[in-house]
Amino acid sequence: MTQTKPPVYDADEQQLAALGYKQELNRSWSGFSNFAISFSIISILAGCFTTFGVGWNNGGPAAIAWGWPVVGALILVIGFCMSELVSAFPTSGGIYWWASKLGGVKAGYYTGWLNLIGLLAIYASVAYGCATFLDSTLSAFSDSWAKDYSLTRVFIIFLVILVLTSVVNIFSSRLLAMLNNISVWWHVAGAALVVGILLFVPKHHASVSAVFTHTINNTGFFSGHTSGIGFLLGVVPLGFILTQYTITGYDASAHLSEETHSAADAAAKGIWRSIAYSVLGGWILLLAFLFAVQHEDKVSAGGGGAPVIFSQALSANWAGLVLFISTAGQFFCAVACMTSTTRMLFAFSRDGAVPGSKYWSRLNANKVPVYGVILTAVIAVIITSPALVKVDIPVNGVPTPTPVAFFAVVSIGVVGLYLAFAIPIFLRWKAGDSFTPGRWTIGKRYRWMSLVAVAEIAITSFIALLPGSTLGAPWYKGFGWDSLKYVNYTPIVVLGALVALWIGWHLSAKKWFTGPKTTIDLPAGVSAADEIALEHQGRTAHHPGATPGQSSP
Repeated sequence: MTQTKPPVYDADEQQLAALGYKQELNRSWSGFSNFAISFSIISILAGCFTTFGVGWNNGGPAAIAWGWPVVGALILVIGFCMSELVSAFPTSGGIYWWASKLGGVKAGYYTGWLNLIGLLAIYASVAYGCATFLDSTLSAFSDSWAKDYSLTRVFIIFLVILVLTSVVNIFSSRLLAMLNNISVWWHVAGAALVVGILLFVPKHHASVSAVFTHTINNTGFFSGHTSGIGFLLGVVPLGFILTQYTITGYDASAHLSEETHSAADAAAKGIWRSIAYSVLGGWILLLAFLFAVQHEDKVSAGGGGAPVIFSQALSANWAGLVLFISTAGQFFCAVACMTSTTRMLFAFSRDGAVPGSKYWSRLNANKVPVYGVILTAVIAVIITSPALVKVDIPVNGVPTPTPVAFFAVVSIGVVGLYLAFAIPIFLRWKAGDSFTPGRWTIGKRYRWMSLVAVAEIAITSFIALLPGSTLGAPWYKGFGWDSLKYVNYTPIVVLGALVALWIGWHLSAKKWFTGPKTTIDLPAGVSAADEIALEHQGRTAHHPGATPGQSSP
């Protein structure tokens, strides 16, 4: 019997068909919704609040005030490069698909796994950050709640947030688009309100000189000095993770391209616009934090976190309102992160790259990869579990609680995502003028933009692997088994994953993984998940352990 191809109705489906896929996901997102999900994942109400301490402890006010716009501009260059790529290849596989198309199956394999690892870590870190800020919000309004603070309680809140974000993602694609649209206005209005509160409510503000020239070194490196070459090259760059972590996740516009109308144009604009607006808005927000500082030493003694500034400068009710605005923004961000992660998992599994692919690529009645949602939540629990271990790092001789595990998960997300971004950007540069751009292009500027983007990623990825204090540095005197709780385990996870991927590729994957598969020729009613299940049964039936004529159920 002759199989007929599924009908193709519009330009989006025609372009998707040209890339080898039939329309399976529900294409109900507008261009604004596509921009909204990346803007929500970047979430200046999340990263600027939760990782403020990274910038404070590694350089202080001056490093934040000057470092944010400089690093933000470099990230925008990365975004321009990625916008051109998504315009040419608007598929849910995003970065993985681009690398496969431009560099072959092996490049796609490594890129896909790095991207997936990064997305999983970003989701976990955002959800945990949301839990800590919800706990701080409740503490601002309740003395009894604040008195009984515990890491276990925060972790339980974290689990509840994972459940809530999972349920929202499973329910409906249209609901997700609506929430992301609301999220944009919450971030704009919320950030403006926070800036207004910090501008008008505190009775005292830091001077312009303090904000743009004062430096801090709470790492212990270089004997705590706040000037000199060692400080500038060995401490201040550690604070760049504040910007690099906050301005990330914008690849969501690519992962949702198969659900977006006019994706070749809308997804491209969604990437670079979400970065540009977030860089500007985030800088204004951070400057408001810095001008609201009352006592720099007390901020350091409190761990350098943004909530310490709010408790100094504001009454409990005003501080609670600021924390609530941030917490709600972080929840929107966590929902969007889950969406992006599961769409990447769906696309990568659709091509058979992930163990258990037949489950992660299966869609429910609402056309949502429900099993992928559950897997994402479970992995988030596993990689964030070290946060249950209490860690105090001395600041000026005073033990100060520091979320080392949280910062490690943050770094894992940064390294995984940005290394995945670098591979197709470099391959596009290598392709030169033979590359066929889509509707949105950077033209000849790719020649220098691509190299700048790859260099920035290489430098910041290396920085993310470094220890955050002398207590976690193996080469410092006194390092022992008890020091493991201070260790930034990012290099262990990232390098371990790379070794595992290398072994997996040479022992198994290169024998069967063929990169992006086409689904356009599948009969109507047959999905990618159905095809994977049939292939799995076929491989099992021919397993050496099976008897002739016997197949697996």
